[in-house]
Amino acid sequence: MSHDTPQKLLEQGMAMLLQRGYNDMGVTALLEATQIPKGSFYHHFSSKEDFALQVIDVYMTEVHKGLDHFLGDKSVPPLKRVRGFFEGTVQKYRGEGYLGCLLGGLGQELSGVSETFRLKVEECFNLIAGRIAVVLQEAIDDGDLAKGTDPQKMAELLVNCWEGAALRTRLRRDPAPLMEMLDFYFRTAAA
Repeated sequence: MSHDTPQKLLEQGMAMLLQRGYNDMGVTALLEATQIPKGSFYHHFSSKEDFALQVIDVYMTEVHKGLDHFLGDKSVPPLKRVRGFFEGTVQKYRGEGYLGCLLGGLGQELSGVSETFRLKVEECFNLIAGRIAVVLQEAIDDGDLAKGTDPQKMAELLVNCWEGAALRTRLRRDPAPLMEMLDFYFRTAAA
């Protein structure tokens, strides 16, 4: 059995989960799209839930690569690095047809019915906010944000606002809500 099989399933599954959601993504449709036999799916994943949780892990690997790329460039001022991450994410969304955030979509769909998914998605959002908070602390230290600003709360607010704007972007298939939110957030933060 090929080592490429689980990766192929996860990549196709990520696209299908983003487009269709968990409940409308059938394993049969996934197998047809990848031309992988059913037995191979269950060799690599114990259930559809296990599969979707692993898709989230793959998604988060991509998110962390983006965070590393944008937040790690110390030659750029902290607030520009944070905004750069989100602007880079808008470009990723553009390539996917403005379907928004996989975490947000799955969180909205499943958090009321699955404690496992609710906790997993919340953990992911907390990890993202935590990474952003570190850079916001740099902005405070540099004097770009007011002393006394709580970088963790500010990062959580940014993630919360982003997710709401991502939903509106998905509804409209237009990046305007994301860009308007970023303009407002960073204009207000720097004031």
